Amino acid sequence: MVLLLIIIALALIFDYINGFHDAANSIATVVSTRVLTPRQAVVWAAFFNFVAFLVFGTHVATTIGKGLVHADVVDLTVVGSGLVAAIIWNLATWWLGIPSSSSHTLVGGFVGAAIAKAGIGSIFIDSVLKIIFFIFLAPIIGIIVAFIFSIITLHICKNFAPSKVDKYFRRLQLLSSAAYSLGHGANDAQKMMGIIFIALVSTGYAQITDEISLWIVLSCHAAIALGTLSGGWRIVKTMGQKITKLRPFEGFSAETAGAITLFATAAFGIPVSTTHTITGSIIGAGITKRLSAVRWKVTLNLLWAWILTIPVSAALAIGIYKLVILFK
Repeated sequence: MVLLLIIIALALIFDYINGFHDAANSIATVVSTRVLTPRQAVVWAAFFNFVAFLVFGTHVATTIGKGLVHADVVDLTVVGSGLVAAIIWNLATWWLGIPSSSSHTLVGGFVGAAIAKAGIGSIFIDSVLKIIFFIFLAPIIGIIVAFIFSIITLHICKNFAPSKVDKYFRRLQLLSSAAYSLGHGANDAQKMMGIIFIALVSTGYAQITDEISLWIVLSCHAAIALGTLSGGWRIVKTMGQKITKLRPFEGFSAETAGAITLFATAAFGIPVSTTHTITGSIIGAGITKRLSAVRWKVTLNLLWAWILTIPVSAALAIGIYKLVILFK
């Protein structure tokens, strides 16, 4: 029972770290366009992170808890090793200001620990491959949707004075950032719900066929909202300033595109990266000016971090699991 409580505490710590690590995803555009101050933006984002459970179901949580690793393989050592590995990688990338994916860090850690215990047959390979596929597909969807939104917006507003366009879209960005924060909360908080649920199943406190309890839903949303309140200023700089310079209408397009992508993937239970999604959306909004408006060198560096996240997290989890078993 004590170990289970430690695992639940670690899960909520991860959600808290996820909140401040990925706060930049929710607030970078609205801060970089100066619609809100950083403090106002994190409060705004945290609120919508929390209330996301009222809007969305738990499809993503179900994928993580029931569709990633075979339930008979999972024990608290597997869950704990995966969580510690994910926390280490999340903190390392946050310290370096790299907007890596907390979602993929968690997937890599959980899968790596399961493989360390029971081999490759312990995981649902189709589910893992789908998640890997969306490493590339989610930002591409974001680019396309944001580009289309930006072109439509430019066409609608072509006869308006720039000051008037700026005024209206500064207000509209409040709505688009709220929508994106809802998508972020629905997607990222659910992943840890799945981990806590499978930990309960492995100890006999829940059945694999059970619904995810309300206390799990509320605690995970509260943890990620508190993390968002703490801010993630290192990554805000990368997301909001280094990729491309955004005006309010471009920020609106990026956030709306990101929200649409997250809403759709949450509905289908696909645990995508909110980091990848908003990065693609920011690029899509930026290239409406010209291709050179996007700093492609920065984007390429981010891509390497995305590709490395799952294997590095998995390798860390394998090492941690082997170490724990050695001294168990």
